[in-house]
Amino acid sequence: MTRTAKNVCVFCGSRPGGDPRFAAVAVRLGELLAGNGLRLVYGGGGIGLMGLVTQTALACGGLVTGVIPRFLMTPEVGNPSVTELVVVSTMHERKQRMFDLADAIVALPGGIGTLDEVIEMATWKQLRLHRKPILLIDVAGFWDPFRAMLDNVVACGFAAPAMLDLIEVVPTPEAALAAILEADGVPASLPAAPRRADAAAPPG
Repeated sequence: MTRTAKNVCVFCGSRPGGDPRFAAVAVRLGELLAGNGLRLVYGGGGIGLMGLVTQTALACGGLVTGVIPRFLMTPEVGNPSVTELVVVSTMHERKQRMFDLADAIVALPGGIGTLDEVIEMATWKQLRLHRKPILLIDVAGFWDPFRAMLDNVVACGFAAPAMLDLIEVVPTPEAALAAILEADGVPASLPAAPRRADAAAPPG
């Protein structure tokens, strides 16, 4: 079967976080996307986990599309070295453009912006506006409280149990890649991208 999933939208923090495992997972995700011929679509910045996943994908020969509002070009250090940089006017336009370009959605740890993006993608899916996979890569239990909140929403009667199926929490970037390929009807046995010694390293 021909693969149709070509673009993976990654939502993640514009900070590296306080645990080095966050950075390591961002680097590994960039390796895997590039090594398996999947274009990275992301928020266009050059700092934090956004910068790490992007630098790594580019260093491994991958294609990267960044989408960033003009007013964030300086605060988030808009990255002109990506394959394509789309500059938009608003945060809403940024999110819509990233969604439109993506065949699947992956989230790494991040701040309130990342949480907003994940919730809105899930809301659109609940409204049957799309059927794209939404995958959260858990790192050091980061997504446990979020998942507990969703469980509580169901327990309090504000959503049906099926709401919990809108989002899948996976333990590793490898598991996220497998879920993307399986959802697309492609065997998940593609070789992993080789680790590069010159790929972006977590900041020391």
